[in-house]
Amino acid sequence: MATAHMQSSAVRALQQELKSLNEEPVEGFKVKLKNDENIFEWNVVIFGPPGTLYQGGYFKALMVFPQDYPYSPPSISFVSKMFHPNIYDDGKVCISILHPPGEDPVSGELPSERWNPTQNVRTILLSVISLLNEPNTSSPANVDASVMFRKWKENKGDDYVKIVQKQVELTRKDADADGIVVPVRVEDYVVKSRTTSTSVGGGSGGFGGGSHADQDNNDSDVPFEVYDDQIDYDDDDDEDDEEEEDDEEDGGRADGRANARHAKFEDDEDSGSFHHV
Repeated sequence: MATAHMQSSAVRALQQELKSLNEEPVEGFKVKLKNDENIFEWNVVIFGPPGTLYQGGYFKALMVFPQDYPYSPPSISFVSKMFHPNIYDDGKVCISILHPPGEDPVSGELPSERWNPTQNVRTILLSVISLLNEPNTSSPANVDASVMFRKWKENKGDDYVKIVQKQVELTRKDADADGIVVPVRVEDYVVKSRTTSTSVGGGSGGFGGGSHADQDNNDSDVPFEVYDDQIDYDDDDDEDDEEEEDDEEDGGRADGRANARHAKFEDDEDSGSFHHV
């Protein structure tokens, strides 16, 4: 049972992560609180990665954190219907990174493959995105999906493709209802600009597309936006030279990270796969 101190630490850790993910979004997913009063439950939307069967998909999931996070892993369950070797019929994701830390002789997983407190929401969700295209069929949560996936990879049938494509099409209705344009190209999937938010948005509403973002060179094609309607725009023209130099250095680092991620996804698109984090 988590102590009051551990629970307080979990709250602080989750608040910091949520703030960070709103200020510097990561390609492939969006997060927000399910309810403003409960930091331990997050609504998640995962965009199907370009160049995969899940391209164009808008998959909703629920992420539930334990009271002693990050010492114990959260759980993730898809709300959207998912047919995948490593997703149970009830939507729960089965992936090593979410298994409790330590050794497990039954599963054969190495301790390094399981949860540890250095993991965070970013690494978890990027691993789940990678899992969509690179399932683990050796210990499937959905045996039928695993069998169909293997047959498809061996060119012995396309039933798996048909089921997944049908589910992707169904999720687009949710995207339309939420006012979201799902990125389908690598250049749109990758975060292009750094955004800054004054607060962390929550609530039980959908993933609306009506938020604002700082954009470089008046670029209006920014697929990943923060949820909050209030954005800090720094219009102070009286910044001294030293502060302007710091801003340029920060911008350079942000652009460098974006370019690195862009190059990574272009390489992945060429190879037809997305790698685990």
